Amino acid sequence: MAKAKTVYACSACGAQSPQWAGQCGDCGAWNTLSEVAAMATPSGGRLAGYAGDETLSVTPLAAIQSGGETRSSTGLQELDRVLGGGLVSGSVVLIGGDPGIGKSTLLLQVLATLSDEMRALYVTGEESPEQISLRASRLGVNGSELRLVSETSVENIIEVSRREKPRVMVLDSIQTLYTAALQSAPGSVAQVRETAAQLVRFAKQSGTSMFLVGHVTKEGALAGPRVLEHMVDTVLYFEGDPGERYRMLRAVKNRFGAVNELGVFAMTGEGLKEVRNPSAIFLSRHESDVPGSVVMVTWEGTRPLLVEVQSLVDHSQLANPRRVTLGLEQNRLSMLLAVLHRHGGLVTGDQDVFVNVVGGIRVTETAVDLAVLLSVLSSFRNAALPGDLVVFGEIGLSGELRPVPNGQERLNEARKHGFRRAIIPAANKPRARLEGMEVYAAGRLVQVLDRVSGEF
Repeated sequence: MAKAKTVYACSACGAQSPQWAGQCGDCGAWNTLSEVAAMATPSGGRLAGYAGDETLSVTPLAAIQSGGETRSSTGLQELDRVLGGGLVSGSVVLIGGDPGIGKSTLLLQVLATLSDEMRALYVTGEESPEQISLRASRLGVNGSELRLVSETSVENIIEVSRREKPRVMVLDSIQTLYTAALQSAPGSVAQVRETAAQLVRFAKQSGTSMFLVGHVTKEGALAGPRVLEHMVDTVLYFEGDPGERYRMLRAVKNRFGAVNELGVFAMTGEGLKEVRNPSAIFLSRHESDVPGSVVMVTWEGTRPLLVEVQSLVDHSQLANPRRVTLGLEQNRLSMLLAVLHRHGGLVTGDQDVFVNVVGGIRVTETAVDLAVLLSVLSSFRNAALPGDLVVFGEIGLSGELRPVPNGQERLNEARKHGFRRAIIPAANKPRARLEGMEVYAAGRLVQVLDRVSGEF
């Protein structure tokens, strides 16, 4: 059997070279040449797949009938939520996360459940089938119909899949697979790109739903080429500390559902258990009101979540006071402190400011601005805000309160959990009075500070 020809392509400009070199001869970039499989050219001189004089069929968009994708439940409602309602036939889902976070555990639970209804195949390149069996016994999953195979050659995996005809399969992990068309080692940029391309092509042709497990770098990003995330349909990230109980699964790309959707799981002795009411675990129910603690409503995907923002302001012993954030953007904290100084008269230039979002969740939206400033003010004055108060709102540099999306839904979520007072932007003021909740809508930060001054 003739060996496939390989060339070296530059990741910066796309130029190809017959052999590797440290510098690209076209664009001059260094260390950008990686091995790729050369496209075969038939003896006739035309590229493979060239249609010649035949006219390609073009279909108007209006003539295409949308049949709707068929979804299958994974058995975990939180995972179904992150996927956009369930598993789509022919979809490719990439799951990344730190080692020990629960990627293999979650997928083994899902496949064991799905194997009772459809053919399921678990392909492992890192563990032996005996290790998978031991994990299944430890988790208490049945999986008597689940089929296992230990293989790293993508050609052999596709051949086994054609023979077994699974409707759903897991490949753990993409960094351990290789294709015989390339000489580079498994896990290299070229191998990850080529093996993923072949697997995605097979999933689309056969209608097999596929889960790919991906390694992450020390920065937390998926290892391998960025094109890997472009090729798949859905990209999920596990968030949280492997040593903590709660794990968050976030969708950063989804062609079949909402982006930035969040699923919450708890790691137990029987594996990952879904948390149906995540707002309850993100709130610290103190016996009495404590300074520096404020509850806000954040919006994750398609649902609101109540989270607690805690701040600690203390006199600094350093020439440059520290600004430390956990679950928030640090640069935004510095900007908010400047706004609080200019429009609130609070000087924190000689204070260390620490801000933390309880529960390990990361809040990326600007609706947390008002909660951060009120928690900083509460800690600085060592005076607690009411425990039944909830706030949200974006703060501009001129001290105005800007509206945030889904204000009504946020208030309804807070009221459902027993909060009776709210401070929100004026543009988010509900049209009708909310029964059992006092809502104060303000247009500027000064109005909010005057309102809460009586609490101190």
